[in-house]
Amino acid sequence: MSPQQRSGEKTEKATPKKKREARERGQVFKSIELVTAFSLLVMFGAVAIFGGTMIDGTKKLLTGFFSAGSGIPKVMNVLTVGPVIGGAFVQFGIIILPMLGAAFIGALVFNYLQVGFLFSTKALAPKFERVSMIAGFKRIFSKRTLVDLLKSIIKITVLGVVAYTEYEARIKDMPVMMWDNIITAIQASVDIILGVAFNLAIALAIIAPFDFLYQWWKYNKDLMMTKQEVKDEYKLTEGDPQIKGKIRAKQRQMASLRMMQAVQDADVIVTNPTHYAVALSYKENEHSAPVVVAKGKDHIARKIREKAAEHKIEIVENKPVAQYLYFFCEIGDEVPEDMYQAVAEILAYVYRLKNRMGER
Repeated sequence: MSPQQRSGEKTEKATPKKKREARERGQVFKSIELVTAFSLLVMFGAVAIFGGTMIDGTKKLLTGFFSAGSGIPKVMNVLTVGPVIGGAFVQFGIIILPMLGAAFIGALVFNYLQVGFLFSTKALAPKFERVSMIAGFKRIFSKRTLVDLLKSIIKITVLGVVAYTEYEARIKDMPVMMWDNIITAIQASVDIILGVAFNLAIALAIIAPFDFLYQWWKYNKDLMMTKQEVKDEYKLTEGDPQIKGKIRAKQRQMASLRMMQAVQDADVIVTNPTHYAVALSYKENEHSAPVVVAKGKDHIARKIREKAAEHKIEIVENKPVAQYLYFFCEIGDEVPEDMYQAVAEILAYVYRLKNRMGER
């Protein structure tokens, strides 16, 4: 495989910026099976708590609806029956409201735990590929579609086996309900339906973690990047390394020029003698102590000595002082107190030389 082909392979993990942009587009990973399973379990928990109240309310509703004097009109037509049926539906909705409310709140909570708060309209933006027949055929016959189909078949098979097993265990009770009164028969039917549904919810809860892991794997795989994409993103966020290197080199060059210009105002250059050079300036009216105006090592030290010779600035060899000032002082710093005596002796020596030269 050629390097060009390898560079186009998505082998790198998504960067935080790529994940952040995907989230802004509404592209997040979450398991619908996990939300459905645990919402059903929460709903059945609400049924277990409020089931008695719901059954009593249903009994009263049916008894009142079918009993005489319940408000059923004598003349049956659309205009007269509609309000009665509508009112019955409203009452029934109020009865099952705890169950529906628990399911709704459970769905919100489990969605929030997976995704957090997210509001994005970018996912609703029209895209040509959604209505393109070619793109549609590619999606239909893609590897992902086959995996989703296989996952759906496994899920339906498991749920079907669970439902049939529960149905087979309870079918023997169904003939007995033919001899019970309507209320008892309804209650028994509800128990059978809830039992089957509860077992299906448990089966779905067992499947859900596997779906969650699959969705996490698919999400990270979809966001993988090529090496070139990672490099391009780094250039956009951090800047081109070559340009940044040139800028840093230019900055060092300008700083070096400013430092060399400051050498001509120095009173003395303290050297190692060849490895280090430190330029000191002392203006009694401006500073309380001598100030380091330039320093350098090797090549820079040679440049400082050349500049000093050009402007006839005295160069004094003192290895301990030169090394100390180079390592422990920055340009613009005053000489530390523990070096006052040594630096004062050097400056005094320089001033004596200048006085002698003046006398001559």
